[in-house]
Amino acid sequence: MPELIDRRKFLQRGAVAGVASLVPLTSIVAAPDKISNDVGKSKWDLDSPALCVDLDKMEQNIKVVQSRLQGTGVATRPHAKTHKSPAIAKMQIAAGAIGICTAKLSESEIMLDNGINSVLMTGVNVTAPKIKRAMALRKKYSGFIQAVDNPQNAQDLQDAAKALGIKADVVVDIDIIKRSGVLAGDPALALAQMVDKMPNLRFRGILAYDGGVQHVKGFQKRKEQALKNYEPIIMTYEKMKASGLNLEIFSGGGTGTYDIMTAVKGFTDVQVGSYLFMDCQYIEIGGAKNETVFDDFASSLTVMTTIINANYPGRLITDSGSKALTLNKPNAMVLGEPGYDYIAGSDEYGTITFTTSNKNYKVGDKLEVIVPHCDPVVNEYDVMYGIRKDKVESIIPILARGKSQ
Repeated sequence: MPELIDRRKFLQRGAVAGVASLVPLTSIVAAPDKISNDVGKSKWDLDSPALCVDLDKMEQNIKVVQSRLQGTGVATRPHAKTHKSPAIAKMQIAAGAIGICTAKLSESEIMLDNGINSVLMTGVNVTAPKIKRAMALRKKYSGFIQAVDNPQNAQDLQDAAKALGIKADVVVDIDIIKRSGVLAGDPALALAQMVDKMPNLRFRGILAYDGGVQHVKGFQKRKEQALKNYEPIIMTYEKMKASGLNLEIFSGGGTGTYDIMTAVKGFTDVQVGSYLFMDCQYIEIGGAKNETVFDDFASSLTVMTTIINANYPGRLITDSGSKALTLNKPNAMVLGEPGYDYIAGSDEYGTITFTTSNKNYKVGDKLEVIVPHCDPVVNEYDVMYGIRKDKVESIIPILARGKSQ
């Protein structure tokens, strides 16, 4: 029961007070003509499904993560796969981030082409076409850094860089969750030394992202597991340091461990992503001061949805199914209605079931829901509406939407 009580209180809370001093979105966002008339509207009047971000809350989240890491020696390098928007990336950098991360090459191209000067691509490019594109991108933008996790890929990157007459910046990705990366210890050291000796590659450091630990429930349990998992990475870092390698970058971590990675020796920056929006997956993991609700950051990202059928007691149908909210779990949360269970199981329809309700709803009424997992939901939309005091202040293009190559 304690978890349910905390969850209900969370849904009924108001906005987080205070606004960070950031680059104003109105100065950097151009609204598409077809929806530019939505500026000034109430969010409750938007056609649905509509992806909305509460600007006060988002700006506060950016401010909070910077202030809490200040003085720790650990910077932020936010992951743009969360928001896929150069406009938002500029806000993060203006607030103090040292650059951004991207997951894919196409995301990197969008960010660099739209004025983001420092981009670390955390994924590897292994096919000849992608390596060629990556090196062309590096030739055009000196702030592009890419990952490598095996010797053959390192050689392929070297050959491609040589062919273009450039020296490409590279980090070695070290395996921590059996997904990507070279094995920790001697294999990682050997790869780093190999890269360091290649005339057309510049070894910049290492990254190790433990995605599996980000959603471990309970802060203390998450902290213990994260630091335990990182022991081989720290050992590898020390081996590299002792060998004389340049380790100006030691990057990893995420929203769930942003305040844990400061305990890792040599760690330089945390790849926070979801902190910006928060979602149902992160809300329930708990934080350092609240073991059941992760309330370090406010849930700023929501979807406005419309009730389209109310024929049955205890059941509402909306126009926002899996194409609007994805099939990720836990289910979306309806703001103001903690007793609602929202299932986005159909492509175009959401189904809400409940036994208690704070008001009676009819067809045409709007609801506002917190999304299950922000990254894939953002990827479903062309734009997000920047909301302040319930009105549309800006329309933010999601330029890297669908950029999964």
